[in-house]
Amino acid sequence: MIPTLETERLTLRPLEVVDAGRLFPIFSNATVLKHYGMEPHATVDETVQMVTNMVEGMRAGTVIRWGIVRKDDLTLIGTIGFHNLVPRHRRAEVGYEIHPDYWRNGYASEALQTTLDYSSRVAAFDRIGAVVYTENVASQHMLERNGFIREGTLRHYMRQDGRAHDVYMYSYIHERQDHE
Repeated sequence: MIPTLETERLTLRPLEVVDAGRLFPIFSNATVLKHYGMEPHATVDETVQMVTNMVEGMRAGTVIRWGIVRKDDLTLIGTIGFHNLVPRHRRAEVGYEIHPDYWRNGYASEALQTTLDYSSRVAAFDRIGAVVYTENVASQHMLERNGFIREGTLRHYMRQDGRAHDVYMYSYIHERQDHE
């Protein structure tokens, strides 16, 4: 079971299918998805299907995804979570998106720090990866401010808008005494 997590300003709660309607303005926004690896959703049904897939992945133990909710007004402003989970190797990749109205307020960093703590303390991951378009400088800076290291470039790794995009691979390593 995926727990609800709290920060000073945010509640991170397990994503639910009923959230799809409130997430549609994010996943239909070309600015948000410019560096996301998918085309903007044209209908709410597309967002419902995507969120349904995430929820099914959570039930199957292959995805961990939280809705990011502001405590002061209970607005769902985005999601954050882990995919490509490989428990045997103690690793996963993090992904996140926030509605542009809430960019540059530190919400992504706040949510990321809390999920990184969860990934080490509860999920027992040693390595968290992040794949970021080379053009997405804001996301790169946010990851670096939160302790991620750029490991290299993956050429033609993502396809969007009918063309290939290079990405940077980042990692965050939880330092542990037990490297077993």
